[in-house]
Amino acid sequence: MFGTELELSFLTLLALDWAEFALRWLHVITAIAWIGSSFYFIALDLGLRRHENLPDLVHGEEWQVHGGGFYHIQKYLVAPPTLPEHLTWFKWESYATWLSGFALMAVVYYVGADIYLIDADKAELSLPVAIGISLAVLFVGWMGYNALCRSKLGENPTALMLALYVILVILAYGLDQIFTGRAAFLHLGAVTATIMSFNVLMVIIPNQRIVVADLKAGRTPDAKYGKIAKLRSTHNNYLTLPVIFFMLSNHYPLAHSTQYSWIIASLVFLMGVSIRHYFNSNHARQGSPRWTWGVTAALFLIIMALSLAPLFSHKSYEEVELSEADFTSQQWQLAQSAHFEDVRDVVLGRCSMCHAQEPFYEGVRWPPKGVMLETDAQIISQAHVIVTQSALSHAMPPANVSYMEAEERRLLLQWYNQSFGDQEG
Repeated sequence: MFGTELELSFLTLLALDWAEFALRWLHVITAIAWIGSSFYFIALDLGLRRHENLPDLVHGEEWQVHGGGFYHIQKYLVAPPTLPEHLTWFKWESYATWLSGFALMAVVYYVGADIYLIDADKAELSLPVAIGISLAVLFVGWMGYNALCRSKLGENPTALMLALYVILVILAYGLDQIFTGRAAFLHLGAVTATIMSFNVLMVIIPNQRIVVADLKAGRTPDAKYGKIAKLRSTHNNYLTLPVIFFMLSNHYPLAHSTQYSWIIASLVFLMGVSIRHYFNSNHARQGSPRWTWGVTAALFLIIMALSLAPLFSHKSYEEVELSEADFTSQQWQLAQSAHFEDVRDVVLGRCSMCHAQEPFYEGVRWPPKGVMLETDAQIISQAHVIVTQSALSHAMPPANVSYMEAEERRLLLQWYNQSFGDQEG
């Protein structure tokens, strides 16, 4: 099936493109704020100095210089005897990052499910089923992780992380069997980010509130709440870099759309751990384990080798007879348009030298972003992207290397616009 049940007007799709633009920037900005504060506090916590002249109940202190001034920071392992009137909470960075990320996923992967989410070669899913699986992965992933942390396994941080890694590997394989490679990687990042953000929402902040309430009531806070929050914060620290990789991976089909992409995803988690171990060891003044860079480089070379598999394993694509059952009514209207033959000639002549299973444009070895435009079905399923990139804008062909003419761009727009107009009328 090339289409889904969701049909939208041309102007609605353009509005969604701008919504995606706005949400992506919001997501990037809030993610920078969250990751920045998270990395800072982990580095600060690991770098705290302990000596005999510390005030009572102070676990460690650090002197820092920034912005022309000096900062003297002290950490209470449980809590200070009394609280100041003003207390800064670091939580909205996390919440805003997750909410904007989920909204962005809905706009791109749910509205555009026929292109970005559903892969008919892997599993013929209806739109509701595909979205249902997507949502289930996010929340079942969190519930499974949380159950592990609350079990006896949670008392052994190393064993807990190994168990989590095994689950993520299984998840990587499972997602790769049903979704597009791009969507599988995105969902790995999304479920990991859900674990991180829900750690803040459901564990770290509630535990801190219990400590604050005890202090205000004159009770001595239980140290276990801080210990639990510290463990979840450490998990977040080691999961951050893989999340960033998966969120950016849509630009690199060599990572997300090869036959070994689930193995590549599994190795990405290990790369994140090795890099963070180096920096965390430095922050804690426990030496400089440079061997971690060697491990990271070796893992990356393995990923590169796995991504080259398409060079040695070719799958031929055959054009199939178009059937109305394979498309939404809007897409079928595009296929039946009187302009389609001319549009096909434009796309094959100006785009398919790169966007092909075996590109023949010099220097291009794989179809950019995994988009192939060799068959009628591929052209129709990518119609909105073609028009957005080559008619409404001149982003494609890049630098107009294939000399697409202004009249050809107008033809693409006319084909798309009239087809929608005919369907709506």
